[in-house]
Amino acid sequence: MTDIQLSIQVLMAGMFFVLAIAFDLSKERIPNWLCLIAIFFGFAVNSYFAQLNGLLISFVGFSLAFIILFPTFVFRILGAGDIKLMMGIGAIMGPTLLVWSVLYAIVAGALTSIVLIAWKTGFSGIKMTAKRYWDCFYLRTYFKPEEGEAAGQKVPYAPALALGWLWACTLNPQVNHLYSSISQSLF
Repeated sequence: MTDIQLSIQVLMAGMFFVLAIAFDLSKERIPNWLCLIAIFFGFAVNSYFAQLNGLLISFVGFSLAFIILFPTFVFRILGAGDIKLMMGIGAIMGPTLLVWSVLYAIVAGALTSIVLIAWKTGFSGIKMTAKRYWDCFYLRTYFKPEEGEAAGQKVPYAPALALGWLWACTLNPQVNHLYSSISQSLF
């Protein structure tokens, strides 16, 4: 993989994540057109730079994102837009960085979910959830979350996916080499 190809891939993925975060935070959904453009550009860029091998890498990254993340849609953990976005990122970056991005996004998701829920509901929403969990445990009965409770909130997951991708990029030797070569040429 050339530095030019990797630069284009990282810039494209970053741009798609920024747009996805903006849509996810403002409209609570990631548009299909954004995901389709990411998928198309992923296949196009990799095919241009690596011909058939690039097409195969994009296909594996695209397919692997679907295989890994579809169960999260079935169990209502992630929305369809999150999965389609990661299918686009898989097509752009390939399977290796995709898998690491998803793993790191799980950790980032726990942190961003807590922050976003605390921001939405405040301490009172967290306190209501803790009390409801205690009541469920103590009475051995499930109670649905009430209005304004932390457990009843929907959390946009695009920020966590982006943080997972950034984390994976910082630990990727190729991306680090690219960053250091760009830094040396600029300074």
